[in-house]
Amino acid sequence: MDISAMLYWLAEHNRHSSDHYHDFVIADTRAGAFHQSRLPLLAQYPDVFEVHADRVTLALRLDTPAARTEAVAGVTHAWRDAGLIPGWRDELYRVSAAFDAPPLMFLERAAASLFGILRYGAHLNGLVYKDGHLHVWIARRSLTKPEFPGKLDHLVAGGIPAGYTAREVIVKECQEEANIPPALAQRARPVSLVSYMHDYEARRGRSLIFIYDLELPEDFVPQNTDGEVQAFYLWPIEHVIEALATDDFKTNNTLVFIDLLLRHGYLTPDDPHYAEIAQRLRSPVMW
Repeated sequence: MDISAMLYWLAEHNRHSSDHYHDFVIADTRAGAFHQSRLPLLAQYPDVFEVHADRVTLALRLDTPAARTEAVAGVTHAWRDAGLIPGWRDELYRVSAAFDAPPLMFLERAAASLFGILRYGAHLNGLVYKDGHLHVWIARRSLTKPEFPGKLDHLVAGGIPAGYTAREVIVKECQEEANIPPALAQRARPVSLVSYMHDYEARRGRSLIFIYDLELPEDFVPQNTDGEVQAFYLWPIEHVIEALATDDFKTNNTLVFIDLLLRHGYLTPDDPHYAEIAQRLRSPVMW
């Protein structure tokens, strides 16, 4: 087992510094962060954003979630048209201090890392036991996906848009991505979470991923129905471990698979850096 690869992925997902970022504050709540290079863009919209020495706030008139959502949407649509927000989804994320906190506003998913807001996702490990030995279903992403085209992925995974619970996303994505019937998808068990914060390309990615395990029958074969997956593979766990030492996976999948290895005893306290790996899978992302 390549422990150094696991430490690499953990480091990559926890590479951040406060030196070049301004807090994004909504109603006295620290909700995100803007890279300092974005401040001139924000200053072009003084009726929406107020740029201070150490923070960015919304105009005082924007005192409800609905008003904030509408005003900021006007800005993000302009940035989209100018090519500043690629991969537009027409899907809203809830902006809040924590997953169970009331929304401060709603924001286009593709703009999440630009604003540094906390993103929520749900990933499902599709597990099969053959003669008692663990196998994992792996998906290969479509080449038309806006992010990580052609990379390996979980059997089912998705962001949690506004109005959905984590389980509802799992059940929905099970049907769309792998043609798993709802009755079978409902057997998925919430088992863990991982969280990380990393800075890249003048953006801040802050993510909390809820993890589910679903044991599938040996004769089940997934079928994609939404065009987002080009192939599925059923791998023995050893093959997954080997792939973690490559760059074949969509990057945040590596953390979810490391968590799987911990929970199923493939990575134990007898392995080097065990405690460090276990702790760094859950980096602080809520302020």
